[in-house]
Amino acid sequence: MADEGNIISDLNLDQPVPNGEDTAPAIGLISQYIKDLSVENPNAPESYQWTEAPEMHVDFNIGARTIAPEVHEIELKINVTSKGAQGTAFIVELAYGALVGMRNVTDDQAHPFLFAECPRLVFPFARRIIADAVRDAGYPPLMLEPIDFNGLYYAQMQQQADLAAGAPAGEA
Repeated sequence: MADEGNIISDLNLDQPVPNGEDTAPAIGLISQYIKDLSVENPNAPESYQWTEAPEMHVDFNIGARTIAPEVHEIELKINVTSKGAQGTAFIVELAYGALVGMRNVTDDQAHPFLFAECPRLVFPFARRIIADAVRDAGYPPLMLEPIDFNGLYYAQMQQQADLAAGAPAGEA
């Protein structure tokens, strides 16, 4: 039988594993939560009788910040306003947060994930909260259309690159 030696000491466990297993990029959604939810129904119950179809205005914004070296928070803000000739029917404002864990991810990879992919992942949950809030305010549930966060992100990055290069936005 050959001398096997001390296999444990030969592994050099305090060094990175040669196959890169401990240095591979990893991203995971840790949790999701409502940071702020506001529902205003200023003209109820009269607004339930309005016959004119209201105009819907939907605005959204995405923010991100570092909580710890490997933990980031994204915040998806969605504001919905329903107005008609008689006035405002309802306003719903939602700030929806998510904690994201990231390890061994470069800034070039982290930025698009935080500002495009993560909002895409949590949007269905925020959409449901808004639909329920509108329904609970006495109106039919409002089902927001899906948003192409990736397309918007890359369009915004292109616009910033154009501005940095001195070209007017939209020209390539």
